[in-house]
Amino acid sequence: PEECAVFHCRGCWTVLGDSLQLCGQEPPGLSVLICFKVTNDVTWEDSLLVGLEGALLGCAYYLLSCRSCGLAVGFILHSCGSDLAYLRDLFCFFKDCIICYFLKNQRIIEASKVNFPPVTLKE
Repeated sequence: PEECAVFHCRGCWTVLGDSLQLCGQEPPGLSVLICFKVTNDVTWEDSLLVGLEGALLGCAYYLLSCRSCGLAVGFILHSCGSDLAYLRDLFCFFKDCIICYFLKNQRIIEASKVNFPPVTLKE
């Protein structure tokens, strides 16, 4: 693939995932990268959090953190409305917490400034 990228933690540059694992488009109101798999440097606790505002209002989710520096880097939805149901059990990285390193041209770009090719999940 032309635009293969590795996703790094914005806080400490630990590798968290890559663009080959992207599996969906970000929903309106959420600036996230949606992935099937992540590295072992992504952790989450067993306790659920509940969204109190914004796009995650009323949703129950697990917070994803970087194992190296502890930065909150995303979430895994556990329960939510039908509009976000396709995201359940997937890894959603906050774009503002991720840096992308593009392998082909060795560029480093903030994830919030990157548009990856469309990927859709089959129902």
